[in-house]
Amino acid sequence: MCRFLLKLFKSKKPKEDQDPMKKFLIVGLGNIGGKYEETRHNIGFKVLDYFSKAEDFTFETQKLGDVATYKLKGRTFIFLKPSTFMNLSGKAVTYWLTKEKIPLENLLVITDDLNLPFGSIRLKTKGSDGGHNGLKDIQDKLNTTKYNRFRFGISDAFSKGRQIDYVLGEWTEEENDKLLERLKTSVELIKSFALAGVNNTMNTFNGK
Repeated sequence: MCRFLLKLFKSKKPKEDQDPMKKFLIVGLGNIGGKYEETRHNIGFKVLDYFSKAEDFTFETQKLGDVATYKLKGRTFIFLKPSTFMNLSGKAVTYWLTKEKIPLENLLVITDDLNLPFGSIRLKTKGSDGGHNGLKDIQDKLNTTKYNRFRFGISDAFSKGRQIDYVLGEWTEEENDKLLERLKTSVELIKSFALAGVNNTMNTFNGK
């Protein structure tokens, strides 16, 4: 009888525990603190906050970041907003990948990108850090440039020597008016990443 109960218990384990390929770590990059909340550099946080409101789940403060879990069609999403500040994002990413036993190919990092027009979205499976300190630290900690990143365009509408002020500046009124539609599209991209795969998602959303 004991062996039967043990076998029955094992058979009822959640599928995501049996198959790590069905678990995904979605990381939104940003800086903690109210003064950074509405800045361009915090678009990663903003996307995840919008997702949580749209799907009615909440974040909890845990080790190295605010974390939330969301399930959809047999997939488990672990959402992470690192509390390490941008320049040390890799520490939080590697910790949660290891803790949740999530394969590297199921990591998606959401980041701002100066090289894309405002609101443009690009999904890539590899690439350089492009001078972005958060991506640089993730690359250093993972020891690879081959990880998925969701690049959200913030444009490069700043004068020479004003880059830091620009990325740490707040959205303009015009940008805020257009953000809602872009955030909705961002949520659909994240869902597609887990449900349809990275290649199908790139074909569907890149340039959209």
